Amino acid sequence: MFKKILTTIALSAIVCSGLFSKEPAVAHTSAEWQIWAYSTAAPDFIGDFATVRGADGEILKEGSNGWVCVAFNPMPEGGFDTPHDANPACGDAASLAWVDAYMNNTIPDMESDGWLWMLHGDTGVDNFRAYSEGDREGSNPIHFIESGPHLMLLPRDPKSLDTQTTEFNTGAPYVMFKDSPYVHLMIPTEGYYDYQPSAEPK
Repeated sequence: MFKKILTTIALSAIVCSGLFSKEPAVAHTSAEWQIWAYSTAAPDFIGDFATVRGADGEILKEGSNGWVCVAFNPMPEGGFDTPHDANPACGDAASLAWVDAYMNNTIPDMESDGWLWMLHGDTGVDNFRAYSEGDREGSNPIHFIESGPHLMLLPRDPKSLDTQTTEFNTGAPYVMFKDSPYVHLMIPTEGYYDYQPSAEPK
């Protein structure tokens, strides 16, 4: 499995340069803006062909590759200021089963490992506490990380990540939510520390 991970990391270093297709000059509540913001959470060779769901769950664009792009944060009145604020992600079928289990506080039941791209990053989480999204004030400051672009490996077997580090300030892949059913591998890509420079390798 980790040979596959290393190959993916090498690929992500090439495709994740922080460059996205041009933002459309439309309202941030519009289908056009949401499609752009959510689909660019993955490399264009995935996002361009993925299904895109809107903030209220409706399908904004039918895809052809089995991947789905969504926003994990609820849309505020007037829309998200930036794609980063939406916590958008693009995942394959296995990863979406993991996400559904996480959202419903159940144990993930997956047929394979899942992959989830978040090239716009996320709005922060306690690395050791599930369901702490956005709770910077309630988290131990040394455990909180607001991520930039990354790829996530969501394992079918959580024990497969038992030997991986939890250190997120080295630039290397690390695990989040260790010793929980929701443990997963975070794979930083270029720009990962842009939102939290204090965490970048020294």
